[in-house]
Amino acid sequence: MRINKYIASCGVASRRKAEELILNKKVKVNGRIIEELSFQVDEKRDIVEVDGERISLDEKEVYILLNKPEGYITTVKDQFDRPNVIDLLSGVSERVYPVGRLDYETSGLLLLTNDGDLTFKLTHPKHEIDKTYIAMVKGELTQDEIQNFKSGLYIEDYKTAPAKLRVLYYDKNKDISKLEIKIHEGKNRQVRKMCKAINHPVLRLKRVAMGKITLNDCKVGEYRHLTEAEVNYLKSI
Repeated sequence: MRINKYIASCGVASRRKAEELILNKKVKVNGRIIEELSFQVDEKRDIVEVDGERISLDEKEVYILLNKPEGYITTVKDQFDRPNVIDLLSGVSERVYPVGRLDYETSGLLLLTNDGDLTFKLTHPKHEIDKTYIAMVKGELTQDEIQNFKSGLYIEDYKTAPAKLRVLYYDKNKDISKLEIKIHEGKNRQVRKMCKAINHPVLRLKRVAMGKITLNDCKVGEYRHLTEAEVNYLKSI
């Protein structure tokens, strides 16, 4: 089996991401760094390591929904040693990775899996999976600001794709608006940057849905395994 296919089959990363790991000298077979994308692995005999961790085909595929609290990172490594979402998965023996990311200050729905191909599919822009957020922002939005948000905004060096925005309510005493926002892109801190671009900085942000997958009754800091129907839905997108 080709090394990139083997890594994907172990659920560590998609084949394309596996190729990047190989080219960046992050993959070893029997203690030797592998740089050839065509390298063949004997899955019954060879010892394969990715970024210093041994992987194998023995792990079953798992699909987890976590209600991420604020103050947790979704990256595998952090130079500041901040709490990681993986720390919340007590009882999960399989090695899983976040599907996309939620920034440190954002809470809510985060999917984690060891299915590398599904992760690649769900994070690829062409699939345009809606991600729904509830945002508390400063101030009251005007109709022009709402329309600009929906049409797409210039942020740094790119223009965002058309988005959806609905004002749930405005608290005049606190000068705070509660918004429902739907985007299908996944650029770094995109919702926060979009709100800032229309002069309404985010005070609190929570992701509540990804496509048809919702938090339901999953409490903050807790997780559940996706149902078979939910997994099939994600694979069918």
